Amino acid sequence: MDLDYYTIAGFIGAAAIIVAYFATQQGWVDATSRPFLLANLAGALLILLSLYAEWNFPAAVIEAFWAAISLYGLARRPTRGSAHH
Repeated sequence: MDLDYYTIAGFIGAAAIIVAYFATQQGWVDATSRPFLLANLAGALLILLSLYAEWNFPAAVIEAFWAAISLYGLARRPTRGSAHH
């Protein structure tokens, strides 16, 4: 296996998503928290970057959705100082 920068980025992205998911299962972070959503977004984007070296269309589709859902979650979060409903 060739560990070029794209592959390393993919491994880091996968690790970010796995650690974030494990952290929610442990109760360390909430699935709607900013750190969880940012870790998922960064992970998905890094995996998408890794696909530049080894294209895989199904992987690109799932990571694009993973990133979009993370962005949606971030957009839905109340901004600092706003009232919670």
